[in-house]
Amino acid sequence: MFEYEFMRNAFVACTIVGIVAGAVGYFLVLRGETFAGHALAHVGFPGATGAALIGFSPFFGLTVFTVLAGIGIGLLGERAHRDVAIGIVLTLSLGIGLLFLHFYTAYAGAVTSLLFGNVLGVSQVTVWILAGLGLACLVGLAVIGRPLTFASLQPELAEAKGVRLELISALFMVIVAVTTAEAMQIVGVLLVFALMVAPAAAAMHLTQRVYQGVALSVAIAVMTAWISLTLAFYTDWPTSFWITALGSLVYLAATRVRTRRVR
Repeated sequence: MFEYEFMRNAFVACTIVGIVAGAVGYFLVLRGETFAGHALAHVGFPGATGAALIGFSPFFGLTVFTVLAGIGIGLLGERAHRDVAIGIVLTLSLGIGLLFLHFYTAYAGAVTSLLFGNVLGVSQVTVWILAGLGLACLVGLAVIGRPLTFASLQPELAEAKGVRLELISALFMVIVAVTTAEAMQIVGVLLVFALMVAPAAAAMHLTQRVYQGVALSVAIAVMTAWISLTLAFYTDWPTSFWITALGSLVYLAATRVRTRRVR
């Protein structure tokens, strides 16, 4: 299968996105902000359709929209109020996206790829863009890693020690937004959870140490993507289906392992 350029591009793209999604997703689960990550994916939908409507790249549109939304979510403050606001923005985003499609019916045929991903259609140029954005995300995560971990595990103590929780939250949400935009190239708007949350949640069941958990989450995400691509090539079933199915199976297996340890 590596004789085909589109498969080589797909494997490289999945590797990049798997590394970034696994690392960022771990902190997303650790902080209990998976709903925010889900909302960011939906915000990218009107961004992509709106960009196509005015003649820009859908990938550019969804990236800009998710970054702006990530900043807004990070600055919303108290979680109870934030979840309500996120829920409203999430539904509004889908409505606006459908409105844009109404005005630009020529893009309607590509909606399936946007909603469910099309990793086999990733070009070499897109791979380089994903690599640049992925590197930026990892560098940003490394810069805020220590205060982010402190703020995630002990927010009250971190604030007392001078950690600016709102700033850390906003910066992290920007990283999540870019990661979400990348993951949408692989699994689409509706299935981002499969790549960002399932590996991280499984890793948290297997180890209590943060940095070991991050490494394990990355490994699970990359291996899930690789196996899914291979199965998709030989079965002709959608890659996104295999990613969601394998991610769910890994998570269930991790919960069983943890249950046996507790017993």
